[in-house]
Amino acid sequence: MTYADHGYRSADGRLDLYARIYEGEGRPLLLMHGLTRNSGDFEALAGHLSGKYKLIVPDQRGRGRSDHDPDPKNYTPAIYVEDMFALLDGLAIDRMGLIGTSMGGLMAMMMATMQPERFDSLILNDIGPAVDAAGLARIQSYVGALAPFDSWQKAADHCRSVHGDSFPDYSAQDWQVFARHVCEQRADGRIYMAYDPAISEGLSGTDPTVVPPDLWAIWDQLSALPVLVIRGALSDILSAATVAEMKLRHSGIFAAVDIPSRGHTPMLGEPEALAAIDRFHAELAN
Repeated sequence: MTYADHGYRSADGRLDLYARIYEGEGRPLLLMHGLTRNSGDFEALAGHLSGKYKLIVPDQRGRGRSDHDPDPKNYTPAIYVEDMFALLDGLAIDRMGLIGTSMGGLMAMMMATMQPERFDSLILNDIGPAVDAAGLARIQSYVGALAPFDSWQKAADHCRSVHGDSFPDYSAQDWQVFARHVCEQRADGRIYMAYDPAISEGLSGTDPTVVPPDLWAIWDQLSALPVLVIRGALSDILSAATVAEMKLRHSGIFAAVDIPSRGHTPMLGEPEALAAIDRFHAELAN
């Protein structure tokens, strides 16, 4: 599985941003990660889909290989969405599918309402129009500045302490892999989370720039767009009741699957997730 490094300018022209591009014969798909994550989150899914589809997998500003923003007020989904349109415009992509994990799913819903003619499908990974308060509070509790780790084992131990309830079946090796996706080793030899700690500034359950105030109004504009909802069976962000309401308010192709032994969020390399994504894409092709 290989990809090309792609650099582009942010929508405001101030930052150098990064995306992985996996070539494929099928239609393009834009894969967008969650709040503290980066393009590495999609390695398993990209390995499954690359060659079949052209995959665009960005690091949002402040994450991974994209520049940190000196103004933390710009760390909001509305700004990230503008960056995504700049990325797609630069690649001259006019029609594609969207896959979004958590914050990336919020962005995907926003993008599909802003330019509905541009997107032909939507896969939401453990996110929907209602965000459970308990899960949002949990995320708020761990996002921000952390002391660097002296070893990859300590980084893996930290990841397990924060996310262990969401991945109860993970082995020690799984946590090592997880840590190498969400952390980076810098020139001083120490290991840091691979995001700007300033993304936590303004992270509030009542801040409309973090979670738009009426996501159901956004959802209702997507009633004809084919949608797949992937939910962690242990999720504290997306409830089964929310998924049921999403289905009731949707008039077109709608599929949903629960991933066992996963909380927020499934990694999309699970067999159940891959099978659901393949079925969804096959239905769209018919």
